[in-house]
Amino acid sequence: MANETATWSVGVEYAALSDIGLRRLNNQDAVRAVIAPNEQQWRARGHLFIVADGMGAHAAGELASKMAVDIIAHEYLKQLDQSPPLALREAFEEANRRIHAHGQDNLEFRGMGTTASALVLLPEGALIAHVGDSRVYRLRENQLEQLTFDHSLVWELMHSGDMRPQEVPEFVPKNIITRSLGPNAQVRVDLEGPFPVRENDAFILCSDGLSGPLSDAEIGILAAYLPPSEAAQALIDWANLHGGPDNISVIVARATRAMNAPVGAASLHLPPPPSNAAGTTSRQPTIAIFWGGALLLLLLAGMLGVAGLMVPAAAAAVLALVDAVVALLMMATRGAAGRGASTDVQRFGKGPYRSLVVEPTPDLIQRLAQTVHELREAGLEGQWNLDWDRFDRLEHSAADAVRMQRFDQAVRDYAHAMSFMMDQVRRNAPKKKASDPST
Repeated sequence: MANETATWSVGVEYAALSDIGLRRLNNQDAVRAVIAPNEQQWRARGHLFIVADGMGAHAAGELASKMAVDIIAHEYLKQLDQSPPLALREAFEEANRRIHAHGQDNLEFRGMGTTASALVLLPEGALIAHVGDSRVYRLRENQLEQLTFDHSLVWELMHSGDMRPQEVPEFVPKNIITRSLGPNAQVRVDLEGPFPVRENDAFILCSDGLSGPLSDAEIGILAAYLPPSEAAQALIDWANLHGGPDNISVIVARATRAMNAPVGAASLHLPPPPSNAAGTTSRQPTIAIFWGGALLLLLLAGMLGVAGLMVPAAAAAVLALVDAVVALLMMATRGAAGRGASTDVQRFGKGPYRSLVVEPTPDLIQRLAQTVHELREAGLEGQWNLDWDRFDRLEHSAADAVRMQRFDQAVRDYAHAMSFMMDQVRRNAPKKKASDPST
């Protein structure tokens, strides 16, 4: 055991942060990181990272996300007799059952729910389970890949109609998710991977408080040129400087060694789900609700039209169409127990779902430079008491790096200047300070 301790290398460096944002009164996100304490535990269960984004009135969303990360971590780590994919899926299903039960037993928490995305770094590679639209990315050299499929109305429409994002009709709400933990008694959990992990691969888990305000290119550029602790903070800072409309959570984990045992290892076997598994019978009540809602809204639209109230009638008709589209999408995917899940080969899902080359383009550099300039103007106007010499050095160093076409250094210097200034803001507003709730 002493020799194992001496030679054991965790193999990953990470940062996990959650921030309330600028417009919310409470933080309904939760993050969790559980690092294997020794090689034996890592080979059995790997390193676990979870991001959850709660929803519900009052404290319901906050409780739902906390329950999700706590239950998923506990249930996954204790099921040592199960393979990692099965243990991870069952951990999500148990979290769903308990969140749903809590909502049913307490009127003030009725309908509580949360997204959840979990990444496990195992000897065989990176394994992912997720429900909702909290994302997992992999950054390999200059290639950023989204490994999860957003369970949202927009993404389901794109998938079913082979549409690009700009082709989705404007009236389709962008914040409607089609799957979450808690609202229904059963849930369909997607598994992805295992994805081979090379040394220096970085994984980014985030809530839509990050992926909404920031583009994939903006997320990728900061993760590419900053170590995890600096990248996580800079990402939150930049999202807040884009308005911070929601809670913001992010985990950045960078592999310090390869994890790429042959895919198909017995430890990643997943037996077929039972005939009454989530994803077969559990979808029926949800589909019925949407069809019923569409019918009622159509009837309401007709009544309003007869009464001459054309604007409300049109609004009701649009909502009826949205309900009908959701119901059709659910029917189209009714038979699947998991997007791309397979029992004869040890490869789950169809990810990556999106990919782009991350590079410090003039446009990205200009956006960072403009952000830093606006922070300077705000600081001068507000007469902030801070180390202006340090800020000036960072800003001037970034500008010099741009002139010398050392764009990687320019990104780092602008990001450091931005985070330095935002730290001054947090010092004046301690309630907004990000915390690291990882374990």
